[in-house]
Amino acid sequence: MQHDLIAQARTWLAEDPDPETREELAALIEAGDTQELAARFAGTLQFGTAGLRGELGAGPLRMNRSVVIRAAAGLAAYLKARGREGGLVVIGYDARYKSADFARDTAAVMTGAGLRAAVLPRPLPTPVLAYAIRHLGAVAGVEVTASHNPPRDNGYKVYLGDGSQIVPPADGEIAAAIAAVGPLAGVVRPEDGWDTLGEEVLEAYLARTDAVLAAGSPRTARTVHTAMHGVGTSVLTAAFDRAGFPAPVLVAEQAEPDPAFPTVAFPNPEEPGAMDLAFATARRAAPDLVIANDPDADRCAVAVPDPSVEGGWRMLRGDEVGALLAAHLVERGASGVFAESIVSSSLLGRIAEKAGLGYEETLTGFKWIARVDGLRYGYEEALGYCVDPEGVRDKDGITAALLVAELASVLKERGRTLLDLLDDLALAHGLHATDQLSVRVEDLSVIADAMARLREQPPTALAGLAVTSAEDLSRGTDRLPPTDGLRYHLEGARVIVRPSGTEPKLKCYLEVVVPVADAAGLPAARARGAELLAGIKRDLAAAAGI
Repeated sequence: MQHDLIAQARTWLAEDPDPETREELAALIEAGDTQELAARFAGTLQFGTAGLRGELGAGPLRMNRSVVIRAAAGLAAYLKARGREGGLVVIGYDARYKSADFARDTAAVMTGAGLRAAVLPRPLPTPVLAYAIRHLGAVAGVEVTASHNPPRDNGYKVYLGDGSQIVPPADGEIAAAIAAVGPLAGVVRPEDGWDTLGEEVLEAYLARTDAVLAAGSPRTARTVHTAMHGVGTSVLTAAFDRAGFPAPVLVAEQAEPDPAFPTVAFPNPEEPGAMDLAFATARRAAPDLVIANDPDADRCAVAVPDPSVEGGWRMLRGDEVGALLAAHLVERGASGVFAESIVSSSLLGRIAEKAGLGYEETLTGFKWIARVDGLRYGYEEALGYCVDPEGVRDKDGITAALLVAELASVLKERGRTLLDLLDDLALAHGLHATDQLSVRVEDLSVIADAMARLREQPPTALAGLAVTSAEDLSRGTDRLPPTDGLRYHLEGARVIVRPSGTEPKLKCYLEVVVPVADAAGLPAARARGAELLAGIKRDLAAAAGI
């Protein structure tokens, strides 16, 4: 066994094109570190609906140039088998370690396979790549990013020519094509022959961002912005300048791209402590809003002044921002379909119904939301908003930030705030309070065991609320294809449990709806909502054994 492992590692080493990972792997072989080698060679990084994502390093279970070259070769074979020979593949990348290398390798493989390749001019937000695919008439797109994952991770996200991320069966067919790739020596990789796009593709995207705002709307909201050490600063500030908003005050320590993400443990606005520097800047600058993008700027977090909380600033939940943007679009006379994933708040459906608009619920992920027929607006609770589906069929943290700033400006002219509008929505539709129980694991079997336990012994009540129905989403429903998840409906509440598609986490999404008769009843309704959520979280954790 040990001999086989060393032999496997030597075979991999012989064709690894990257001096850094070659040195790393050679040292492990030399040291006879079979435990670490086993961790890297116990399988291969699986290509799925999120593409590839994993820790950087040598070996088939890590993100590296060998894995990326194979992925690109498999994607090229998939495209050619579907008559896309000679078609254009657009490639974007963020500022993480190795991202530029992975983008260049992808361009070389596509060129060698008889496709045309074009690489974005520099590290840019993921939505610019999603826009460029349709703008340039490409047959596919690749974004090299690990979004908000830890610094040592990178990833590989694939889009097809409609500008949406891949869904089954395309993911499985591409995975099969990757598995069929032979030795890397057989993958043709010329030194040149692809295009590096100029600034005009970014200019076209920025021109499109203006379209999300209403002509003549107020543009007075003052913002503090953090890019979370990612690639969002220059594009967001350019979009705000074009739109005529005051220039955002930048969180200086986090404004420039830095793959080490030195000021945050996890570069995700939702993680504890990630917004501390932004709030410190806001206390000095006294803006109307804090806006945060994740490192590839496809997500948008919003915080507002709130004297009732410690530090004076409160992060809005993704569900709150999702409802606020929906209400704003309704007031602007939007038509079409509003869509969200099953893990997001049911408030969106109530807003759409009252406005006489279409409403759709999808599986988790913008790969599903973006495919809804007639989509006008889609969102997901994890800070993702699609406010211009004709331009970008994915979440877009730049255009979402513009729309939030417009809404804040409209309210500001009326002497009101985003929190006031949230109160209005609670009075109109009931107080929708959401929370999440999220457990990060080292051992993935913990997640499998928890899901098995809940399937075998589903809870009959949570926080004293009776479970009125329990659905195993792996069987699919009349509206949804199968997915690994469980959904419980309770009297005045809803719970969804699922493994994360991108991180080693079990995620449980909780929502309670508390009726509220008038403004005087809002504090009591909020207290009741918080009490129920805490009880559901406690009882669900016990039921799942986590």
